[in-house]
Amino acid sequence: MLRKILLHGFGAGILAAIAALVYQQIYFKSLGADFSTVISAAGIVATSVGATLLASFAYGFLFQKSLKDKAPVVFNLLLLLLSFVSIAGPFAVKLPLELEAPELFPGLTVPMHFFPALAWLALSPLFDPVKVISKAE
Repeated sequence: MLRKILLHGFGAGILAAIAALVYQQIYFKSLGADFSTVISAAGIVATSVGATLLASFAYGFLFQKSLKDKAPVVFNLLLLLLSFVSIAGPFAVKLPLELEAPELFPGLTVPMHFFPALAWLALSPLFDPVKVISKAE
């Protein structure tokens, strides 16, 4: 079971990293705002995969063992809450003074904070199918 949860986390991390890298390129091409000196492609991939693997460990070791059937609901709500809380980070970052258009930095990074949670939720049906209970049961 833990292997399946870790695979879920790794898959979600890769999906989130791809989405973030595509978004970064679209953002750069449409606005010309280059923040590659502040956030690198390797950093985006490492952060995305690391965050979802950490979430996998939390889900597997904490939530499933203690909350049993309610684990997916509680975990998903907490994951979304943490995503919202994490967006304070990009607004607090002190960027180098020589960087052009620093006011565009949150517009690049804030959506990226939601990609791991979105990827986790998107892949959840593949790894943890919802059990449908019929009225006959």
